[in-house]
This record gives sequence, structure tokens and C-alpha cells, in this order.
Amino acid sequence: MEIGKDFKYKLVKNFITKDEVDLFGIYAEIKHKTNFTSFDLKQSNVGDTMFYGDAAAEALLLKYKDKVSQITNKKLLPTYSFWRMYTKNAILKPHTDRPSCEISVTIMLSSDGTKWPIFVDGNAVELNPGDGVIYLGQELKHWREQFKGDYHSQVFLHYVDEEGKNKEWYMDKRQFWGDSK
Repeated sequence: MEIGKDFKYKLVKNFITKDEVDLFGIYAEIKHKTNFTSFDLKQSNVGDTMFYGDAAAEALLLKYKDKVSQITNKKLLPTYSFWRMYTKNAILKPHTDRPSCEISVTIMLSSDGTKWPIFVDGNAVELNPGDGVIYLGQELKHWREQFKGDYHSQVFLHYVDEEGKNKEWYMDKRQFWGDSK
């Protein structure tokens, strides 16, 4: 599949393994329960737990670079990872991403079982634990409507085209992986 006018997004069932889902899901729950400093008050009005450049998420970013490159048929450079624990009444406002998110992957980790689709380019995409959706984050508007459940954990992996206009965003212009700026 060539990225270009035909590629917009692709749902990939079982993008990460069940063992990774189980491990990262527990990790995210522990980090959320012990978080006293890292909250998103801009995108979600409830102050959900969020971590930029988290070491465990960075490991997924690096591990899955080749898989995302193969699916998109592009040589990609990793930029950064991000994970979030959404909570009751959270929303993800309609937006497009910054240049370091040319190719984005949203992976569902865990939840209380409440379905909560992500809308990509106006289409609802339902994810189960381990599923990922790969999309053009900088180009396609994406969002989530108000969450009615208790918790929903996601990890986001971001890449740029190695030969594209955003290649200077490699590592999100950080000095090392896991650097939270």
C-alpha cells in the first residue's frame, strides 16, 4: 500500500501482542493511580493522566517502526510516543497533529469494557485491546466523543517519512529516547 492520495488510515487487528497488551495495560493502571503531576488539561477537560516519551511507550515506538513502515510502504523515522489514561467524561477534541505526527498509530491497551471509537476522517473506528489504527495524523482530523465509562488507556506512536518534508522531526528533536522534554 502506497501512502499518498489513496492511503488515509488502516485498522490493524492485534497490532501488538496479547502479552504486550497485558503488561502495558497493568503498567498504565499503576502509573495512572500513582500520577500526581502529568495531566492533560488542554485536550480533555477532565485532566486525564498522560505521559510524553514514557520509556515503555518509547520501546513500542522503536519495536514497531518496521511494521508501520511495511504497512505504509514508506521508510519511517520514529519521532515520539505518548500514552493516556482517559477517564469518565473525557473527550478528544477534533484536531490534526503537528509535523512530528505525519504517520500516527493509536493502540488500545485496556478499558473498563465501554466501547469508545476514535473517529478518523469522519469514520468511527472501534478498537479492541491490542488493535491499532494507522493514519495520517497531520492531515486527517481525528477525535473521540465524550467517554461514558470509567477508564480507557491508549498509546500513540508517531513517525515521519524518512525522505519527506518532516524528517527533521526525527526523535521529536530530542537528544535521547525517553526524554520527556
